[in-house]
Amino acid sequence: MQNLSTLCYIERDGKYLMLHRTKKERDVNKDKWIGVGGHFETDESPDECLIREVKEETGYTLTSYQYRGIVTFISGNGVTEYMSLFTADGFTGEQIECDEGQLEWVDIHRIEGLPIWEGDKIFLRLLKETREFFSLKLVYDGCDKLVSAALNGKEIDI
Repeated sequence: MQNLSTLCYIERDGKYLMLHRTKKERDVNKDKWIGVGGHFETDESPDECLIREVKEETGYTLTSYQYRGIVTFISGNGVTEYMSLFTADGFTGEQIECDEGQLEWVDIHRIEGLPIWEGDKIFLRLLKETREFFSLKLVYDGCDKLVSAALNGKEIDI
């Protein structure tokens, strides 16, 4: 099965808005910290999905964002997800309570110490290091262990 999704790291004052996924019982991201975003609806572009999902999860309307990369997740148990990765530094509105978990502004340097996916550590570093658009492929073993990664078609150390 293939899925299309967006993920956004909204930045303010050296912090990213993070979502601690705690509210859904059957959630592949249960108890993990991730950015905000979600799955495409019919006929949506990545930008349209991003803007809708950010509004639904946070209450914010994005006013400045950048498409940073495409991340291909191979789960190891039959699911492949193509995730459009964004950063944002402009928004309006008031933060709302999210029905998927708790939203918290987290210092960017603290994020790697939180319970996050191993592959997320790779693309979070890429977001800090480069402004170039990238393609990242992350392969998991079906049991949440990252077994390989490729950046722009070339294997990288994990």
